[in-house]
Amino acid sequence: MRIRRQCNAAEGFAESRSGWANQSNPDNWLHTFDLFSFARSNSKGVGGSNIQPWFTRRSKRLMNYREAVDFLYQLQSFGTTLGLERTFKLAELAGRPQDKLRFIHVAGTNGKGSTCAMLESIYRHAGYRVGLFTSPHLISFAERIQVNRQLILEKEVARLVTEMRQLMSQLPAEFSPTLFEVVTVMALRWFAEQKCDLVIWETGLGGRLDATNIVTPLASVITNIQLDHEKWLGHTLAQIAREKAGIIKPGVPVITGVEEEEAWKVIKATAERVGAPVHRLGIKNRFKPSLLGSHQVKNAQLAVATTQALVFSLPSGADALIRRALQDVNWPGRFDLRGRFIFDGAHNPAGAKALRESIEAHFKSVKPTFIVGILADKDVTGMAREFAKVAGQILTVSVQSNRAMDALELAKQFSAIAPEVPVRACLSLEDALDAAENSDRIVITGSLHFIGEAMEFLGFEAGTGPSERALNDWSAKPK
Repeated sequence: MRIRRQCNAAEGFAESRSGWANQSNPDNWLHTFDLFSFARSNSKGVGGSNIQPWFTRRSKRLMNYREAVDFLYQLQSFGTTLGLERTFKLAELAGRPQDKLRFIHVAGTNGKGSTCAMLESIYRHAGYRVGLFTSPHLISFAERIQVNRQLILEKEVARLVTEMRQLMSQLPAEFSPTLFEVVTVMALRWFAEQKCDLVIWETGLGGRLDATNIVTPLASVITNIQLDHEKWLGHTLAQIAREKAGIIKPGVPVITGVEEEEAWKVIKATAERVGAPVHRLGIKNRFKPSLLGSHQVKNAQLAVATTQALVFSLPSGADALIRRALQDVNWPGRFDLRGRFIFDGAHNPAGAKALRESIEAHFKSVKPTFIVGILADKDVTGMAREFAKVAGQILTVSVQSNRAMDALELAKQFSAIAPEVPVRACLSLEDALDAAENSDRIVITGSLHFIGEAMEFLGFEAGTGPSERALNDWSAKPK
């Protein structure tokens, strides 16, 4: 059976942004302010702008959820300026909620989300009330802020966004915070209100200048260092490691799975300079998670090593409890098997290598069809070399994102690197699924934006309203 169309592909990305405003209450505050008019008039971006912020003119009434998401979209329009000063100032106005919480801070190129999910499961099974802060989200914005794996309620998002808007009006224009900074402080306030015993706290981009770096954690975890986001973090492993190592704090233990010596030297030197004990993973396989792939075994080892480093300050229970917790981990979109589909957010060469190895381990005699959608700043060459080793054919799709690589350009680059593999550019995700309908195994991979789009389109995950995936888009100023 051919997979039928579920949405108008031509509407695509624009509808995901405009759907909220179009379906909001007719008398809502948004009718007094065009969604993107201020963005068009202010090309500098919010961070550091000398123009009076538009949010100072808003009323103090409580927004509903759709209005709150619209407000977040407007913040997103101004891009991202890395730095901590704005987040510190907003958190100060919010009552410094970070001072009421304990954190495990997780940075790294790949595996951050999976490692966070494993740490959350371990401590939740041990009886702690655990907050989880991650990004990006697959379907719903609420995925980013969870307590004991329960997503924050829409009414609470609306309340917190309203509170953030009121706090932001007290800031001078030069300290107007960005989307991620506002969401970071929202999450801190929510976790403090929920009296979380522990928060598993994932960085957004890098570490040193990331908004999450206003906390002093119980432990700093760096999963691995690979080439990604080079435009913002640096073009060598050492430069990227320096940014990730920015989360290391004096006296706070560091646990890392970094293998490359170039990156390890930077992390070790940083830890020694600030007096932080550092532990580098060895080769152990005592604990295996429910998540598939050899890379997930490494992530599990890292999570367990972190609990061991905190055994006195934050005891996590016996090995049997940890094993049970790791078998109970759920983290969608990471070598995620759903029928004949595999969903995996492999968006850089290291992630592509892990995906290729997982396919070889679990489906040795299969040459699956790959449906790929990635963002324009990614290393297509490195990814193509990995996918070509296991793919029967590659179908490319443009992600519904303002940072997407065009499907035709992506297909050209894949064909140039892997001429032995049939490659075709598709007009839409639906077009690609129709082209792959006779395939026994279909791998949908690339940007997590794309993974969420595909999972929702195929009915594996359900949204509750207009798409919120465009909230994942950002544009940071280079270093």
